[in-house]
Amino acid sequence: MRTKLNNRAEFQAVQAKYEAIHNSANRKILVCCGNGCVSSGSLKLYEEMKNAVEAAGLKCVVELMEEPEKDAVNVKKTGCIGFCEMGPLVKIEPEGWLYTKVQISDIPEIIESTIRNGEFVSRLAYRNAGILAKKQSEIPFYNKQTRRMLNYCGSIDCESIEDYIGVGGYSAAVKALFDMTPEQVVNEVTESGIRGRGGAGFPTGKKWAQVAANKAADVKYIVCNGDEGDPGAFMDGSTMEGTPHKVIEGMIIAGIGCEAEEAYIYVRAEYPLSVSRLGMAIEQATEMGLLGDNILGSGKNFHIHINQGAGAFVCGEGSAMTNSIEGNRGMPRAKLYHQVDVGLYGKPTCLNNVETFANVPDIINHGAAWFKSVGTEGSTGTKAFALTGNVNNTGIIEVPMGITLREVVVGIGGGIKNYQDFKAVQIGGPSGGCLTYEHLDLPLDFDSLKSVGAIIGSGGLVVMDENTCMVDTARFFMNFICKESCGKCTPCREGTTRMKQILENICDGEGTMEDLDELEEIARMMEKSSLCGLGKTAANPVLSTLANFRKEYEEHINEKQCRAGVCQKLSQKVYAINAATCIGCTKCARNCPVEAITGEIKTPHVIDASKCIKCGTCMEGCPAGAIYIENGRKGNVKY
Repeated sequence: MRTKLNNRAEFQAVQAKYEAIHNSANRKILVCCGNGCVSSGSLKLYEEMKNAVEAAGLKCVVELMEEPEKDAVNVKKTGCIGFCEMGPLVKIEPEGWLYTKVQISDIPEIIESTIRNGEFVSRLAYRNAGILAKKQSEIPFYNKQTRRMLNYCGSIDCESIEDYIGVGGYSAAVKALFDMTPEQVVNEVTESGIRGRGGAGFPTGKKWAQVAANKAADVKYIVCNGDEGDPGAFMDGSTMEGTPHKVIEGMIIAGIGCEAEEAYIYVRAEYPLSVSRLGMAIEQATEMGLLGDNILGSGKNFHIHINQGAGAFVCGEGSAMTNSIEGNRGMPRAKLYHQVDVGLYGKPTCLNNVETFANVPDIINHGAAWFKSVGTEGSTGTKAFALTGNVNNTGIIEVPMGITLREVVVGIGGGIKNYQDFKAVQIGGPSGGCLTYEHLDLPLDFDSLKSVGAIIGSGGLVVMDENTCMVDTARFFMNFICKESCGKCTPCREGTTRMKQILENICDGEGTMEDLDELEEIARMMEKSSLCGLGKTAANPVLSTLANFRKEYEEHINEKQCRAGVCQKLSQKVYAINAATCIGCTKCARNCPVEAITGEIKTPHVIDASKCIKCGTCMEGCPAGAIYIENGRKGNVKY
């Protein structure tokens, strides 16, 4: 049980204590336990690392409740370090060394060589193109980023309030409580120019000011949108898992500025790690008197509740979310009133996403001018993106607003996998748009993206190479939207269904040129008449692919051809087996869903082209690499 802090002086004393511990020369082993590394076994790695330290006769410290002994080793469970491609990741402090793709079998060498003898294990270093990097800052994936909001992800224990306080955590909330008026808090956020990081980029300070202006309201609410549902997006989940206290601190500051005492964090039930760590953080902050009634003796109250969503994508929309929190079906409301006036339970509500709240403590601590020192005039600060798809370096990145797409894909992402050609990037999820080779030097900021029919959205960046069919991509996103439409309004319910049918027809070679006109007509109708933002932006993937890759649509319709070979009924691919390299293992024949492959064991096999459905299962599973595409083609669009 933690000791409750009753005033500012007690908080400052505790902060000095934990800051000294954090900055001590004690050896620290930081094991990444973000979702990406967890899926690769890092939780087991963490437990085994603790056991190995003890087995080596060393003192192992996990919780920093008291100052550790001089020679103790602190083993920490951190949030996402970001470089998911190289996980599981382990950092060693105070040297700042970073080990990649660490396995349980590597632990004895780490303990003996690094912890006992202070030697770097070079075989666990990041290596690429002649680079051998010992430290995180030496890796191109990191050194081209500007990590502010994510600055503590990977450097502190994600389940320890003591560690967060030791790096200055909750000092911004204390400053807002004792040194600033609510008006000054709102003004500082407004002056920073920060815009909402979860969608279209509405000015955060303006929203806070509108809620604060409702002086007559007996109750106001702060709501944090953690319902991250875009395919390929996991920034908010990583933030909630890695620095839950930073999100909570941002919400406390919002409560001070808007004069609200009740708050909700709406988290997808598919994010159990986020739910667990947020719940742990709320409990810890309440125990220490940083949440609850009469915070640090200030006379101000603030309570946070976690609400788990049932996985409906539409609940990421503000009014659908508030409906869900109230216990109703998650469906959007007609915009008769703004949330800032009539929101949760009919009361003024300030709703921002996870990343927005996580930026607030730094704005209060360092000032609006500091926040505006990076980014563009209309899009200040940094933005976190989930970089995924056909790119060499995948993971969570944080970059200044206004960085170009080329700098992200090539400089940070390391270019396209397997030396393929760049084709497009889907940004902003199903509600976003498609950026092409012509947009590689486009600044990634709210206004620049809007000018080309795209939005930042929550920050998903899905990179596609030359082997991607853009018609099929549009079909994929429309299929997703069609399933996720709540069905309340006719334009979205019927429009998405009809667009999906048209796209499926085109992918099957049954489309007509009139279908393209109908797609655009339905899209414009949905933009104008759908009830919520989901319906209004649902057609963006179709409109952007039509605008940038219309020729592919026309090839599907007029030539009955899919240049990428993805649409099976239109694929021109001819799969064949190289008799010289086939080992006759029969795996391809056993895996073929239509029995198009024949041959005896230990003899070369043959593919019957008349039966082959061109699914590629045989080539993917061939252990000898004997299966190839006879008429394979190479693109010519370089990045």
